[in-house]
Amino acid sequence: MDAANVDLKGFTEDFYHRLCFGHLDPVLETLKYLRHETPVWLEITTLLIPGENDSEPEIDALTRWVHRELGADVPLHFTAFHPDFKMLDKPPTPPRTLTRAREIGLRNGLRYVYTGNVHDESGGTTYGRSRTGAVKDAERASRGSSNRAPAGGAHAGCRCGSAADAHLVPSLTRCARSPTRRAPCAGQVSLQPETAQ
Repeated sequence: MDAANVDLKGFTEDFYHRLCFGHLDPVLETLKYLRHETPVWLEITTLLIPGENDSEPEIDALTRWVHRELGADVPLHFTAFHPDFKMLDKPPTPPRTLTRAREIGLRNGLRYVYTGNVHDESGGTTYGRSRTGAVKDAERASRGSSNRAPAGGAHAGCRCGSAADAHLVPSLTRCARSPTRRAPCAGQVSLQPETAQ
């Protein structure tokens, strides 16, 4: 397994018990294991459900834990809930809730916090370390170059010219919903098979 996107459904035991019929601690232990004991590329997704797991204190605690236990460079995606299947009694997540969650994560030191299931250009954009320029979309950044960032140098896809925290891996990050989804990484990590480079 090269990569994992783990759903961190909420950040309270009550939420996991009531809605997931499970427990929070095994999920947190799995995240720590993946980050510190394996070479797996790790990303986290939290679906924010109005009135269930979208309070500022819960989001603050979640993002502080990710920073402290996993590090500033683990991508965190906050996604919008839409009523479906057995949860028809909750409204869709307001875009402002996702923006607020992203702001809390960035304030708590996380470098790569995204919003999803809504149109949010800022929340769906990867920035270089200086945060002055956005990384170009996958189509433009990958033309004529490998998907590896030069060691200690600026990535060709980053307009700011800062040292590369991020590069694009188009074959893993592109999907029908978001054709320019970006994936940050540290240094010269490649999730594509060597033959594809």
